[in-house]
Amino acid sequence: MKEQNFVPREFDIFGGLDVDKKSIAVTFMSHEGILQSFSMPYRAEHLLSYVHKHFEGKKIAFAYEAGPTGWGLYDRLTAEGHPCVVVAPSMIPKVPGQRVKTNRLDSQKLSEHLRGGQLKSVHVPSEPYRQLRHLTQLRDTFVKDVVAMKLRIKAMLLLEGLEFPPAPAGSQWSFLVKDKLKKLSCSGSVRFKLDRLLESLEHSEKQALQTIKEIRRFCQQDSELCPAIKHVSSIPGIGEIVASHLLARVGDPRQITNVRQLGGFIGLAPREHSTGERIGRGGITRTGDGRLRSKLIQAAWSAIRQDPELREFYRAVCQRHPRDRAARKAIVAVARKLTTRIYAVLKEKRPYVVREIVHSAPLTQEETVPQGTTRRLREPGEINS
Repeated sequence: MKEQNFVPREFDIFGGLDVDKKSIAVTFMSHEGILQSFSMPYRAEHLLSYVHKHFEGKKIAFAYEAGPTGWGLYDRLTAEGHPCVVVAPSMIPKVPGQRVKTNRLDSQKLSEHLRGGQLKSVHVPSEPYRQLRHLTQLRDTFVKDVVAMKLRIKAMLLLEGLEFPPAPAGSQWSFLVKDKLKKLSCSGSVRFKLDRLLESLEHSEKQALQTIKEIRRFCQQDSELCPAIKHVSSIPGIGEIVASHLLARVGDPRQITNVRQLGGFIGLAPREHSTGERIGRGGITRTGDGRLRSKLIQAAWSAIRQDPELREFYRAVCQRHPRDRAARKAIVAVARKLTTRIYAVLKEKRPYVVREIVHSAPLTQEETVPQGTTRRLREPGEINS
């Protein structure tokens, strides 16, 4: 998240790289203009060999777009002592009216913007955070499969006019309910399909549980991740799942430079379009990882039930907005406030301590459901379902 200082005048050659899985479109540019523009196989060794042969003794900087090819090229270039800027595609300046797009032109554009100092690098995570990111993404994949299987089972029962086994709220997918589904009386084809869906559901649930255990094991073995996870998890409403996903996306906490940066990175900062005396602010920017933002908002629902201070803050924000949208705006504000607590515990390397305040009444159903809402809002516990 921390932007590295890049001064174009300190370099002689600027290399723009448009990378795909098979090739790299390369453009080398000096302060005077384009030197070379060509394509080569996607191998860092080939690029470094060309640089050593043609630009020996020159100071070279590189830039390429963040994408599916990952950080391997960045690692090789920086290991050889060449600065490399990895740019988010949405942050690359675009020329209005340009109707031609090729790999060669994209590499030239990167080289020009790098020479002009117009590119800002994303934070490249170190190896432990990359590995943790793989695990958290895998866990979310299995959880998504679990949700999909549950919906397919309910949809099939609705289509066939079969009643889903009744169960108390929060235990609709208990072992007892699944056992009733396995014994449900239905036609042969429906029985076969239902059994296969139940098997897939149990398989995905098992895989998700194993992945959670692996995340916990991985974090406990890392001397940097283990205390960070414990510190973030000490904040009311935040557990190991949210904490591990947060650290996987943010990376090294030492790269966070100010308290506002974390909220902006997650996409909880307000939009703004102001000019002159007119000030216009809208909803949140929704940039960054949407899954992390969703988890943090769900954690906020749990936090206002555990922390009296956040509960009173939630009520104060609700009072400033119309009833039909007060709950949604207030819970996002609570999530934004959680980012300030996360910043504090990570920078100070200490657990969070809940402050005692005057008695705060528990939340009522009317306070948490916007007026006119017919669908049930997800409960905090469902973040792990």
